[in-house]
Amino acid sequence: MIPSNVVPQLAAHKTPFYYYDLDLLRSTLQEIKTYALDEGYHVHFALKANHQPRIIQEIRKAGLGADCVSGGEIQQALDTGYSPSEIAFAGVGKSDEEILLGLKHDIFCFNVESVQELEVIQELATKTGKTARVALRINPNVDADTHEYITTGKKENKFGINEEDLDHVLHLLSGMDHIKLIGIHFHIGSQITNLEPFQQLCSKANTLNNHIEEKGFNLSVINVGGGFGINYDHPDEESIPDFKHFFSMFREHITLKNHQQLHFELGRSVVGQCGSLITKVLYIKSGRAKSFAVVDAGMTELIRPALYQAKHKIDVLSSNAEPKIYDVVGPICESSDTFVKDYAMPEVQRGDLIALRSAGAYGEVMRSRYNLRPEFAPVFSDDLK
Repeated sequence: MIPSNVVPQLAAHKTPFYYYDLDLLRSTLQEIKTYALDEGYHVHFALKANHQPRIIQEIRKAGLGADCVSGGEIQQALDTGYSPSEIAFAGVGKSDEEILLGLKHDIFCFNVESVQELEVIQELATKTGKTARVALRINPNVDADTHEYITTGKKENKFGINEEDLDHVLHLLSGMDHIKLIGIHFHIGSQITNLEPFQQLCSKANTLNNHIEEKGFNLSVINVGGGFGINYDHPDEESIPDFKHFFSMFREHITLKNHQQLHFELGRSVVGQCGSLITKVLYIKSGRAKSFAVVDAGMTELIRPALYQAKHKIDVLSSNAEPKIYDVVGPICESSDTFVKDYAMPEVQRGDLIALRSAGAYGEVMRSRYNLRPEFAPVFSDDLK
């Protein structure tokens, strides 16, 4: 919940903008430290969720590594103080330039998603005289029970190496002298709140771990990816995800050998609840069948509702009036520029300030300049004290 004493300070800023509660972020990171880092697990933060430098610096100071999916994210991690040894590079479409950037800095690991990618890394590493550490991203064919756009661990997805191709890949690796296989990697999807798919992943990871080591490869890294979800409906009741339950499930079901370490890649669960999109009501349109609250933020600032039909809790920060039903819509010239339909919230007027909650992940990072929307800077809670 955004404290009432902060609202006048927020109202002094030009809307729309993102507001980040750094105290909540620090509390979230402390929970991860308690239930993961202190247990010897390695957690990498997925920069694709939020690449604000100030956010990344807090996360780096807490001891999390960096999970990057582009050369730009690798450079951002380096620029915000990460050592190359703390950076993993994933992604199904790594360009030659991005691979060379990783090789130049001798990053911790490339998470490899295809045979051809493996061959290209071998070629580029040979040319540059480098040895690339890699983990094979294997498609475990586990249904994450989430939105189809963010399901990434089934056979029909573009991600990862299919299990039936694994032995062929291992055979190729035995002849690649500039690649060192250090681990296996998985990522089954995003916004997963039911732990059953993760339990299925553990079973598959155990089987594949044994199979690969029987083939003569010594794996030091078992990376189970991320995807742990947050509570979008009730962010104040569950402002920090249940990391204790999440990590204990892996402790119970994953089987590590003495020389192996368990790695995670978390994004949404780290930063999702600490961010809100602050916007102002521009107009009220009342028709026979609908009332519309037109706000100055749109799908250009928060695309998740248009892209995934995602729901965000809306708090009215400047009104305690009786509830009224609205479609909350933005100013963009698209019918899909709708945050929510038939939503009950305190009656609002032109100029009222509202917050779209749980927007710290996949919010600001997915902004666009469509309709030549203006740039804006975020506001951080530390700056309001």
